[in-house]
Amino acid sequence: MGKVVLITGASAGMGHEAAVLLAEGGHRVYAGARRLDRMADLAGHGVTAVALDVTSSDDNERVVSQIIETEGRVDVLINNAGFGLYGPVEDIPLDDARYQFEVNLFGLAHLTQLVLPHMRAQGAGRIVNVSSVGGRVYSPFGAWYHATKHALEGWSDCLRLEAAPFGIDVVVVQPGLIKTDFGEVAAEQMSTYVDGSAYRAQIEPLLRMRANPRVTDRGTDARKLAEVFVEAATAARPRRRYVKGMLGRPALVVRKWLGDGFYEFILRLAFR
Repeated sequence: MGKVVLITGASAGMGHEAAVLLAEGGHRVYAGARRLDRMADLAGHGVTAVALDVTSSDDNERVVSQIIETEGRVDVLINNAGFGLYGPVEDIPLDDARYQFEVNLFGLAHLTQLVLPHMRAQGAGRIVNVSSVGGRVYSPFGAWYHATKHALEGWSDCLRLEAAPFGIDVVVVQPGLIKTDFGEVAAEQMSTYVDGSAYRAQIEPLLRMRANPRVTDRGTDARKLAEVFVEAATAARPRRRYVKGMLGRPALVVRKWLGDGFYEFILRLAFR
């Protein structure tokens, strides 16, 4: 019997591909994103698209209520919605930083709070939180993005311990460099801080690198990450963490075993 799955951030990339794979696997999938028009093709795969802005409490409550009323249960929540706010800490307005946390942490936290009572009543459930390798390492001008992912890692570990007695698993997925529009969006946003910034000399090389097809085309295909999402959502005994994507494991290994000094030396070489 298929599972009832809610996945956020399903308008493109990993979330979109995962929604298709899960539906093809016989699961009843509800795919959420702010723009319904970008999910129009999902209906052909048997996926139910729902308008969902995770920063809206009303949206979160409406969607969870819709699933419970229609299906009577919710088995899996895949918290995939997120974006990367990049730029100098000195220049980024704190309101923008707060919004980064609203999307990447507090929005998914609210959705999780809404589904947990139903999962407890069922005696089973699965929360899959899409973090990032950036939840364990760091990179230039990504302070607020990395802060949200580091927070999500610790939040997920605590929730795993709390939810386990009720038969609820909490799984973290840590993507590396993936072929999505994430980097393009982050670079476009970071470019707004170039003019007049004391950090211009450091930002411009990063923007040139982001615009280089030899860099952007080398990421792991989003479909590969979608397959990991499916395993994390459906495996009988899932891992606590799944790492997948270009440069993901090497970055984790370098920082863990060679230390921050060597890790930052590598970063300076890479981003010079």
